Amino acid sequence: MRSHLLNDTTAERYRRSVTEGIERVAAKLATSDRPFTGISVDALAPRIEQIDLDRPLHDTSAVLDELEEVYLRDAIYFHHPRYLAHLNCPVVIPAVLGEAVLSAVNSSLDTWDQSAGGTLIERRLIDWTNERIGFGPAADGVFTSGGSQSNLQALLLAREEAKTDDLTRLRVFASEVSHFSVKKSAKLLGLSAAAVVSIPVDHDKRMQTLALARELERCKSEGLVPMAVVATAGTTDFGSIDPLPEIGELCARNGAWMHVDAAYGCGLLASLKNRDRIDGIERADSVTVDYHKSFFQPVSSSAVLVRDAATLRHATYHAEYLNPRRMVEERIPNQVDKSLQTTRRFDALKLWMTLRVMGADGIGELFDEVCDLAQEGWRLLAADPRYDVVVEPSLSTLVFRFIPAAVTAPAEIDRANLYARKALFASGDAVVAGTKVGGRHYLKFTLLNPETTADDIAAVLDLIAGHAEQYLGESLDRAS
Repeated sequence: MRSHLLNDTTAERYRRSVTEGIERVAAKLATSDRPFTGISVDALAPRIEQIDLDRPLHDTSAVLDELEEVYLRDAIYFHHPRYLAHLNCPVVIPAVLGEAVLSAVNSSLDTWDQSAGGTLIERRLIDWTNERIGFGPAADGVFTSGGSQSNLQALLLAREEAKTDDLTRLRVFASEVSHFSVKKSAKLLGLSAAAVVSIPVDHDKRMQTLALARELERCKSEGLVPMAVVATAGTTDFGSIDPLPEIGELCARNGAWMHVDAAYGCGLLASLKNRDRIDGIERADSVTVDYHKSFFQPVSSSAVLVRDAATLRHATYHAEYLNPRRMVEERIPNQVDKSLQTTRRFDALKLWMTLRVMGADGIGELFDEVCDLAQEGWRLLAADPRYDVVVEPSLSTLVFRFIPAAVTAPAEIDRANLYARKALFASGDAVVAGTKVGGRHYLKFTLLNPETTADDIAAVLDLIAGHAEQYLGESLDRAS
């Protein structure tokens, strides 16, 4: 079995095996004509369940053949221009190369003696991102597994900076369309169920700052502590961006930690023409970025950034076997000193490779393209009598709802939209997402593929309308 270990004696076997795997994936990418095959859980599950994991095939080619049947054939391919559903982006080749390198070398980014150059590369990328945000020289941060972990760590720092032992007094303010991880983080941090105060949004799905100001005043008048305000730069459902400068002013006035969840909108940090949409982000105490959303990186690639490096001490613990205190005195850089994780992948390498091959402008150009595409899609929807579109996009998300020509009960329209989404997914012709607005079912395009065109959007809208009309027609037949 030692022949399977990656080392100096198996380097050629490694080359052959990885090359064969890459060739299979490349062939699949080159021949996929749909984002999904439409296979059902009931059809695929038995095939996987019947595989005896205690009886290996002992042959890489045979395993890849099997993998074709249980995964590659039916995977949902985000690179396809008609994958329009969630915040999943197609990935750039330099980042995939970085993934191959980091997996093989397998550095762990917790301590210097496990990562050496990797530690310095990650730190340089944190500095680069902080410069883009507009933070000063005291800033710092660390790579994380994703936006949820970044939000958790940011709110941990905010809780500790609030300097109270009575957790029941702490309050976190976030818009009604903020990410669910805000409430989850509050629970994990031991806060009460009432700790997260939901702030209403305006017509454009942006936090209402007048409502925030009132809630902050009420918080203080009741003897409570405004622990943090979470502003969102790119909500999951709408791509909306909260008014960051005004929120920053309110946080400063009320002594609240300002966290900006820019997991989605961080692509604007590299934008060539839309960077001003997140002006005010530099006033934040902490920022979440997900490079695996709008920097076209493979999952996972995220970071939490802080304006004041000293606040990261709240995540610092020392273990004699890992990062004893003497290492601080010896100026040995250990990333575990500021991370919630211990063992951690060298995900920063993917972004490093991307910047060194494409440059920041290359990333920004791609993200600008999808934002422009969303504007085209919004114009299509606004001019199409079959659809009601919720809000003009700030980033690259469109939320809309099929509306039949004939007067139809709202609940029946809900069912028609749900049916259209499921039928489209089952066909494999396109993949779209769904959400609720005002208690009603809506559909959602999240446009993160520069290869998607306005023609693709128009074609998918026709498909949705066809499925919805089919459902409504069958519904009338059943009713009669």
